[in-house]
Amino acid sequence: MLRFLIGFLTGIVLVLLTLFCYLRFGFVDPRADLEPGSLEMRLAMPALDASVDRRAPDMKNPVQLNEENLLAGMKIYQTDCAGCHGDISHPHSAFGDSFYPRVPQFVEDPPDMPENQNFFIIQHGIRLSGMPEWKTRLKESEIWQVTTFLSHMDKLPPQVLAAWKTATTEPGTAVSADAGTKAPTKDKRMDMSAH
Repeated sequence: MLRFLIGFLTGIVLVLLTLFCYLRFGFVDPRADLEPGSLEMRLAMPALDASVDRRAPDMKNPVQLNEENLLAGMKIYQTDCAGCHGDISHPHSAFGDSFYPRVPQFVEDPPDMPENQNFFIIQHGIRLSGMPEWKTRLKESEIWQVTTFLSHMDKLPPQVLAAWKTATTEPGTAVSADAGTKAPTKDKRMDMSAH
C-alpha cells in the first residue's frame, strides 16, 4: 500500500512539474488571433462561472424594473459597453472579436447569469480578459441600472427599444459599423471601449 501511495504522489508531482514547465518555458501561445483550443474551452468558462458563483455576494437588485432605470442602464451600456459588446444597430462588434477571449456579444446572446453575478462582473471586471472593473468609474446604482438593462435587453418595452435605436445613431454614442469601435464621447465617464 505504501508503494502505491508513493507512486501516486510521485505521479501527481510529475504532472504538476510538467504543467509548470509547459507554462513557464513559453509553450502556451499568447496570440489573440487564434481560436481557443478545446481544452481551454472546456476549462475556462466553467472555471469562470464557478468562481463568480462562489464570490458574488447573494444580494437582490435594489433597482426597480421600470422604464426610467432601463433607459438609464441603456445609456450607460451604449456609452461604455456597446463598443465591445455590440448594440441594437451593430449586434456583433468586430472590436469585441479582436479580444482573447472573445467578448460576449450580448445582443446576439443576452447574459443569462443571475443579476448578482452580472453586477459582480461589471463591478470587479475579469482578469486577463480585457473586461475592466467599473466600480471606480460608475456609481453602484449605475452598475445596477446596467445590470437591469442587461437582464432585460431581449425583452425591452417599446419605448426603451425605440430610445435605444435612436441612441445608436446619435453622435458621440454610435458604434462604427466598420470598425466596431465607439466614436468619441463627451461623457465624463472613462471610455473603456479601447482598453
